[in-house]
Amino acid sequence: MQEEVARPPVEEQATAEPAPPHRPVPAPAPDVEVDVVVVQAPRFGKPGPPMRRSPLIIGLTAGLGLLLAYSAYLAVQNVRSILMLIFIAMFLAIGLNPAVVRLTRWGMPRGLAVATVGIGSMLLLCGGIFALIPPLVQQTGELIDNLPGYIDNLRRNGQLNKLNEDYQLLDQLKNVATAGNVTKALGGVWGGVQVAFSALFNILTVVVLTLYFMAAFDRLKEGGYRLVPATRRERVRLLGDEILAKVGAYLGGALAIAVVAGLSSFVFLLIVGVAYPYALAVLVAITDLIPQIGATIGAVVVSIVGFATSSIQVGVACVIFFVIYQQVENYLIYPNVMRRAVKVTDLAAILSVLLGVALLGVVGALIAIPVVAAVQLIVREVVIPRQDGR
Repeated sequence: MQEEVARPPVEEQATAEPAPPHRPVPAPAPDVEVDVVVVQAPRFGKPGPPMRRSPLIIGLTAGLGLLLAYSAYLAVQNVRSILMLIFIAMFLAIGLNPAVVRLTRWGMPRGLAVATVGIGSMLLLCGGIFALIPPLVQQTGELIDNLPGYIDNLRRNGQLNKLNEDYQLLDQLKNVATAGNVTKALGGVWGGVQVAFSALFNILTVVVLTLYFMAAFDRLKEGGYRLVPATRRERVRLLGDEILAKVGAYLGGALAIAVVAGLSSFVFLLIVGVAYPYALAVLVAITDLIPQIGATIGAVVVSIVGFATSSIQVGVACVIFFVIYQQVENYLIYPNVMRRAVKVTDLAAILSVLLGVALLGVVGALIAIPVVAAVQLIVREVVIPRQDGR
């Protein structure tokens, strides 16, 4: 018998897949170029592992940081006067920029508007100096020369004479107020010349820097905004423009209020016959630029001069006038002028002025309220919404 060979079922033979045919890999064409990247070793060798943060390295780094911070502090101290002039020029440029913007809205080119505002401001400054300096110097000199005699007139007051007998206040004041001691206190002629040239240099520096800042105001502002990330740039631009507008409005309002105070005081001093009305009115206008406390300082000085140079009745009249005028200024003039400029509470204004005087002197007092207004705007629009989760 023949043995039968086992064969797979027909269905399995039908479903079996044939093996894929062998396809040869085509050779690359002879005209195809192959780029070969050659990695070169570093010129100065392979970088080593990062240094371990040992206590020595940490201490050395901290010491170098402290040394650098102290060097920066000394550098700022050495150029503090120049930085102060730059800061004043920037503040004035911000204050004058609204006038430039208004002229450009009227169709005037930006360069011509800057030149117009700058030349107009310099003409006003020069005109004010030439109008104020001669009578101010004359009347101030007469006041210094006659001050010992005015102090002698104060002895007629019984209460003051009694205080002088107990504490020799008037005698010491008269000794200091003599012409020789005043000249000595001022440093003599050479000291006066140095003070005059220093003041002239500072004024010219501020004027030139203010003109440059006004000319490049938009470019500097946009350059500062570009330092902010793009995602927050639009919001920072809106807040920054609002702060700059508040500073400009505040400066214009403060100048207007000071002019009103000076003119009112000049008219009153002419009516009551107080000596040196021009010099005293200028003093009132300058001190009135200092928020909150400036008007009181000017009133005290003018009242003392009224008591010393005229009579008790004139001195009392000066006190009454300035008390009434300060109430009118605080509750009528100042709110109406500043309502659209800055909105700062009285407590915040007083605290900011005190801190500004302690840090930067008179300049700090002048910029205190705009700085507080800017801080309040940032807190209201940025800090509080973030704390509320908005």
